Amino acid sequence: MKRAVFTLFVLAGFLSVSAQHEGHNHAAAGVNATTAAENLLLKESEFNFGKIPQGKPVTHEFEVMNAGSSSLKIDNVQASCGCTTPQWDRENPIPAGGTSKITVGYNAASEGVFSKYITVTYDGSKSKQITIKGEVYKTPASSAPENNSLEDLKN
Repeated sequence: MKRAVFTLFVLAGFLSVSAQHEGHNHAAAGVNATTAAENLLLKESEFNFGKIPQGKPVTHEFEVMNAGSSSLKIDNVQASCGCTTPQWDRENPIPAGGTSKITVGYNAASEGVFSKYITVTYDGSKSKQITIKGEVYKTPASSAPENNSLEDLKN
């Protein structure tokens, strides 16, 4: 009887170790699948325009790469507000190993510090975020006044 109970304990221990080991493999496979699913790579995810003059729109190109083994389609590029305008190739998917560009324009109408977010949606439901930021300074309302001292210099 003691031998049977001992055998059952050993068998139960073996089965629990085996189940934990298999569970570990499934978890690792899930991590690899998640990592492998990240096919869209951004060369940079943030750009700082620095100080820019008010009323002068600016643009920046973000380079994207398809790191997957099949073509990838950018479904949508959505800005957080109307002052930011993204442009991308809506028609052609990015081939495996290929690159494309997303051009982001910002209309510097308001004075002050800004930070805008652009969401890139691809392959149906996957997304990445791009950020642009900077500071808009107020431009003079009129041109520089005429220098009347120039006549004095000519004499």
